[in-house]
Amino acid sequence: MSSDRRDPLHRFSNRVADYIRYRPGYPPELVAWLRAETGISASWLVADMGSGTGLLSREFLRLGCTVYGVEPNDEMRAAAEREFARAPKFHSVAGKAEATTLSDRLVDLVSAGQAFHWFDPPATRREWRRIVKTGGYALVVFNSRLHDATPFMRAYDDYLIEHAIDYTRVDHQRGLVDKLNTVFDTYVEAHFPFTLRHRYDDVRGLSMSSSYVPPPGHPRHEEFFRGLQARFDDYAVDGMVEFAYETEAYLSRLGAV
Repeated sequence: MSSDRRDPLHRFSNRVADYIRYRPGYPPELVAWLRAETGISASWLVADMGSGTGLLSREFLRLGCTVYGVEPNDEMRAAAEREFARAPKFHSVAGKAEATTLSDRLVDLVSAGQAFHWFDPPATRREWRRIVKTGGYALVVFNSRLHDATPFMRAYDDYLIEHAIDYTRVDHQRGLVDKLNTVFDTYVEAHFPFTLRHRYDDVRGLSMSSSYVPPPGHPRHEEFFRGLQARFDDYAVDGMVEFAYETEAYLSRLGAV
């Protein structure tokens, strides 16, 4: 394994604290839409793939669901275990989307928040159909920045393209439709825009939570954040900028294998 740990399994290991503190959650409209589309209720069992620190798992726990948080990264999985230590319906699982270790036909819903682009589509298709009850559902969710929403959002994205480590390579939109069409026969989608206002410390922490930003100790770390501060200062109003987001949701009903 390379020293900068660029493989998908380990690339977030040194970013857990920033991920927990700065990554945005999901808007309430997402859960309202999911309830309307599926009838999800507290009786449901959910397998949350690449569950990380538990951002999406939290939404299902709030509904009263039993949640299996399937996460291969030890540091991310441990963070979720601490977060949900008093949540008896949360079960931490050391597994992958392609090899969950879960029983056949166990869950009503399988989900993936901010993680689907890391999965191997053919193996994911087989595994999800194995663990989901016949007629159950699969949900893929991303919180995406709206790159062209404002001059700052365009400038921020341009800065990442120019100065981040491998930003364009790990963009979840690369090949997303092909991956969705491999894993699912059909799906419906929905989009929910929202906006957050950030000070520079928030922008720095949000950037640090991303695997493509040079981490501490990287030869480009200090230079990257000097430039980011300058870019922020160019666009800030009263010490803040607006981050425009859109939650993308893709829902499929899974039949028999």
